[in-house]
Amino acid sequence: MKFVWPLAMSLLLLSFFAPTMVTAQGEVITLDNPSFEDMPRHSQTPRYWTNCGPLSESPPDIQPEFTFQVTKPAYSGNTYLGMVVRDNDTWESIGQLLSQPLQNGACYSFSIKLARSLSYYSVSREKNVPANYIKPVKLRIWGGFGSCDKRELLDESPLISNPDWKEFNFKFEPGADYSHIVLEVFYQTPSLFPYNGNLLLDDASQLEPMPCAEEVVEGPQDPEPTGQPLASVTPRSPDPQVTPVQPVTEPPANNNQETATSTLAGVKRSEMTAGKTITLDDLQFEADSSRIITASLPALEELRNFMANNTDVVIEVGGHTNGWADARYAETLSTARAKSVADYLVRKGIPRSRVRYKGYGKDVPIDTNETAAGRRRNQRVEIKILDVR
Repeated sequence: MKFVWPLAMSLLLLSFFAPTMVTAQGEVITLDNPSFEDMPRHSQTPRYWTNCGPLSESPPDIQPEFTFQVTKPAYSGNTYLGMVVRDNDTWESIGQLLSQPLQNGACYSFSIKLARSLSYYSVSREKNVPANYIKPVKLRIWGGFGSCDKRELLDESPLISNPDWKEFNFKFEPGADYSHIVLEVFYQTPSLFPYNGNLLLDDASQLEPMPCAEEVVEGPQDPEPTGQPLASVTPRSPDPQVTPVQPVTEPPANNNQETATSTLAGVKRSEMTAGKTITLDDLQFEADSSRIITASLPALEELRNFMANNTDVVIEVGGHTNGWADARYAETLSTARAKSVADYLVRKGIPRSRVRYKGYGKDVPIDTNETAAGRRRNQRVEIKILDVR
């Protein structure tokens, strides 16, 4: 005789197990109010979300709401989130506690519907006149240990210019067990000046565990040309794993001759003493990344050749940013870029014991941050001679 579960018992079991769905890679992580449902109103964060913008500015908006003439219908439900960047160098963000922490080293997929409103009228903070906040911006997604803690940039979107809803997909590979997520709008990068723009967000997905792809090595390793200039902000995966390589035997030191391999960025080997700092002007990175652009390969190879031919030299690779980013973000980016250079040298056979790295953030400017030229000089890589054995 076949036993049949009562319907009530089946529903009870379903409700008991549904919140803890598990995939082959791990447990699904959910968000509270992922569709940003609430009463439409300006300067009000949707329920279950925390405003993470500057206290001097108003919170994001629950749209559609007539105040700013945003009228687009919601993709899901009745409301969605509207966030802006402003011409006074402030931008909006929200955060919340995840249903369970992300796992260090695991991979997750995430999607959200994004659009740009063609009307988002407010007042210019710089000029104090009416302005339409319609320039395209991007979405950045952070992991952290508090509602507004931006500890690691997990991923970001391209500039969102589409006026209709479109799904954007992201992949996270967190470097720690982050308990919170932050959604932040940000300017195009690199950008010389802050501007007024908007982004609409709706129908965020849960965070689904997924298989991680093959290990990606940070820094140029047979890279494709990008031609992009040095960015004024950002890191993606600031502490990537490095694929082990077979060390090569360094050639003997050639310290008594001033050859091409005993100079670095025009500085002769005989001029180098402990504490000497050399700026690598030709070393640049992709926008919004710690990946070194192809055009900088000659500068990298010059550094590698110098280290291989001067085996008594120990260096520190120092990363620096301009003054636009906040302090924590600048430190993360500068460290990621310095590590990218150091990892390249190690992959090319330079012993790790002779190469150290450090991110100085925006704390050691060498020029003004008030001009584009000054900011470009400040965002640099320096080689400090730590020891000449």
